[in-house]
Amino acid sequence: VAVPELQGEPEDISKEKARLAALQVNGPVLVEDTCLCFNALKGLPGPYIKWFLEKLGHEGLNNLLMAYEDKSAYALCAFSFSHGPGAEPLTFLGKTPGKIVPARGPTDFGWDPVFQPDGYDQTYAEMAKEEKNLISHRYKSLALVKSHFKEAGYVFQKDDDTI
Repeated sequence: VAVPELQGEPEDISKEKARLAALQVNGPVLVEDTCLCFNALKGLPGPYIKWFLEKLGHEGLNNLLMAYEDKSAYALCAFSFSHGPGAEPLTFLGKTPGKIVPARGPTDFGWDPVFQPDGYDQTYAEMAKEEKNLISHRYKSLALVKSHFKEAGYVFQKDDDTI
């Protein structure tokens, strides 16, 4: 389901996406939004990373920080769940701290080549998918979603299988 590109803080954007999607499907939804936030730029580009990357490329993302000593950043994933139209969405945030580095590794997946998580000497792009998936912002956020669904006792049906 296509929803408008919203502006604001990451959590607010994710919640509004869930509200709009719930109206469109007239039922429960789970939406995801991913950000790359530079500490020197007070969280920007944040939810606008898709547009910054599209316009500037990997080198341009590095150039944004050229005037700053602080190259630290964090990857942020927000999942928002709505029970349906009119319900206040619940948001689950996963965050992975790291730093912005010159692009390394395959360039076929967004900003992964310029993000190096803290405690690692590889960028997301250079990591084996299994390793990245165990530390990623998306993994952390989704783990919170799964925990909530389990605690709430939700039951989902898919092709005759209970999830």
